[in-house]
Amino acid sequence: MDLLLTIFLLLICLLISNVVSHYIPFIPTALIQVALGIILVLVYQDISFDIETEWFLLLFIAPLLFNDGSHFPREELWRMKGPILGNAIILVLLTTVLGGYFIHWLIDEIPLAAAFALAAILSPTDPVAVNGIAQRIRIPQKVLSLVRGESLINDASGLVAFNYAVAAVVTGYFSLSEAVLDFSYKFLAGGLLGLLLGLSVIGIRLILRKQGINDVTFHTLLQIMTPFLIFIVTEDILHASGVIAVVVAGIVHSLVREQTETFIAEEQVSTENIWKIILFILNGIVFLLLGLNIPISMRGVLENPNASLLLIFSYVFAIGTMILGIRFVWAYLFSIYEYHFGKMKEAAKPSLKLTLYVSLTGVRGTVTMVGVLSLPFLMENGETFPNRSLILFLAAGTILFTLIVATIVLPMLSKGQLADGEQSLKIDLEEAQRRILLTSIKKIKSEITEENEAGAYELMEEYKLRFRQIQTEEDAATQANKKYQRKMRELRLKALRLERKYIQSLYRKKELDSELHDAFEKSLDRREEVIANNTRSTMLYLQGKLIRAWRRFRGQNAREEEIRLVEFQEGREVQLQALQAALSGIEAYAKKYEPKEIMEAVVSDYRQMVSRLKKPEALYDEKYELQKEELRVIVMDMGRAEIYKMYAAGDITREQAKELRRYIHFIESVTLHETTD
Repeated sequence: MDLLLTIFLLLICLLISNVVSHYIPFIPTALIQVALGIILVLVYQDISFDIETEWFLLLFIAPLLFNDGSHFPREELWRMKGPILGNAIILVLLTTVLGGYFIHWLIDEIPLAAAFALAAILSPTDPVAVNGIAQRIRIPQKVLSLVRGESLINDASGLVAFNYAVAAVVTGYFSLSEAVLDFSYKFLAGGLLGLLLGLSVIGIRLILRKQGINDVTFHTLLQIMTPFLIFIVTEDILHASGVIAVVVAGIVHSLVREQTETFIAEEQVSTENIWKIILFILNGIVFLLLGLNIPISMRGVLENPNASLLLIFSYVFAIGTMILGIRFVWAYLFSIYEYHFGKMKEAAKPSLKLTLYVSLTGVRGTVTMVGVLSLPFLMENGETFPNRSLILFLAAGTILFTLIVATIVLPMLSKGQLADGEQSLKIDLEEAQRRILLTSIKKIKSEITEENEAGAYELMEEYKLRFRQIQTEEDAATQANKKYQRKMRELRLKALRLERKYIQSLYRKKELDSELHDAFEKSLDRREEVIANNTRSTMLYLQGKLIRAWRRFRGQNAREEEIRLVEFQEGREVQLQALQAALSGIEAYAKKYEPKEIMEAVVSDYRQMVSRLKKPEALYDEKYELQKEELRVIVMDMGRAEIYKMYAAGDITREQAKELRRYIHFIESVTLHETTD
């Protein structure tokens, strides 16, 4: 299949996966993307996206790790350096050795060196899938920091160990001393080169600025290209670890950025927005590629008539359990050491629950898949690589095993209390955002005057929309249930009946001509159809849109428009009176109505419609926009005050406060952008 068509299909699947994830939040987005990748390769059997390991590391891993390094909290990275380095290096080597012996013992037809290769490539963890799970459930912050920290390094250590094991299989030669020296060189040289190259890129940017080259787009592109340039120079020219280099460069970049971000604020905003898009695409596509490659990896074994599928799947279960088991034992023993002898302050007391968190978040992912797909078909002596198809199957199966186990067990663990040593915050980030938005809506209500009410109600609707987007699953489920929707429809229909009653009373009193009466009746009928929210209303709405578009095209609306201009003022006054009559009626009914939020929503809608009809010209008036802008400034200042209030009360951490301020800044930047347009 054509490469461009393949990329297009992957991007479509990426969008679909996020839509599906919205409706089935208990399944991580990563697992949905893997499933879509498998479906894609089954539907389009000729689809392929073959990519070499080095290219995959350059195009996907380098930018992802550079971004992780530049955003990882340095204090946390330094405080947890012991557990991170232990998991990223020692645990990888233990998994390679112990796992290799176990795999060779379990499946004796896989040579020991090939078993070491399989265990080595299964050792790196993939934090992207864990992040997807963490968005839905509460995972202790210490565990997330540990997984994200070790992933900065263990890709490099796992791939180096894998390459040595593969070389031992292909050539039949292995020297421990040479391996240790080369391993040390790749890590130390990679770290040093990352430091030097990162500082060099920053120096070049500063020199260019002094020369007057301050174009935001130019410097943004240079920042985006930095991890690719550093990886290529480190890997291809100096043969060190490009993965370690881009991580160190990312940390260096974050250090300098904090010192200069106030001077280049526009560049920082532009770069962050572009990075969000890049990371969204890369994180999604790596799991789609994983799904594409899983059927290919398993095909060789599944097509073998002599293979026992039950036995092979039992191998996958045993190897997956062994990989997670080694991680579990290591995490528990290391936590005992840290608690009694370690230098890390406030080390958590060893517990089985915390250890389970650490072990189950060790999900395997795309680095494992891409690495194992790079296994050669032939050895140096011309013979085929021993049991290559079986090794591919076992790697793919283990990845799925760890993903599925984490998806099932982690939510079960999170239902209880947090592990020992974890501090439970009173509110989480989304709850803090909801609190800010609710306070903002109350502030807008308190600032409403007769002059600014049109803009105030419109601004209130914007904040209500943001609130609905981040409301809790419980609240969303409550508003989605049939009883809630039925009550909402009943109240809106009651308000419509009050409008209709007022219109008909005017008509009976001969205060409204028949043509205008018929127009109002048709309008009320359409609104009633929409509120009914059924298929027929949708079809009528679309039918009306098409008829009006056709009439405009034929020019048939010209005369109607003249009549409408003459009757507009009279119709607007009648509609305003009808809306006010309905509003008075439902406000009188409000005292005995439950639930209150439904009544408040309907009353707010009617007040907004009344305000717009009172001042229709305000929708296009410069003064109206100025009033909205003044309200936005008041509300955002109040939002910042609310953040400080929550932080001072101990409800949120310093990091959460910074994230909430970024949220306010984002709303502010969007507002300013709309204003300048």
